[in-house]
Amino acid sequence: MKFQYKNDEIQLLNEQDVKVGYALIPFEDEKTINIRKVFVDPSMRGGGVASQVMDEVYAFAKKEGLKVTPTCPYAVAWFKRKKDKQDILSDTEASPACPI
Repeated sequence: MKFQYKNDEIQLLNEQDVKVGYALIPFEDEKTINIRKVFVDPSMRGGGVASQVMDEVYAFAKKEGLKVTPTCPYAVAWFKRKKDKQDILSDTEASPACPI
């Protein structure tokens, strides 16, 4: 599997280049992205794939010098579990639910 960056998404593609997961990450401002949604195909859930998508979001934000506001409940929970990844969190308070 591989990751692809397209518009406001980090997409996870399978070996046939079919999108099987993604994180929707629109910019809030020049230096902040909002993790609005994390999705993984139902056939791949429960195997840590969503966490891999979040790891890629983290790596992207670090590389680009961005801050992150998680509003998707999965992303909020992921950052609570991953204390070592909280250095990229913005000062903006996360919403308790996805705005979508």
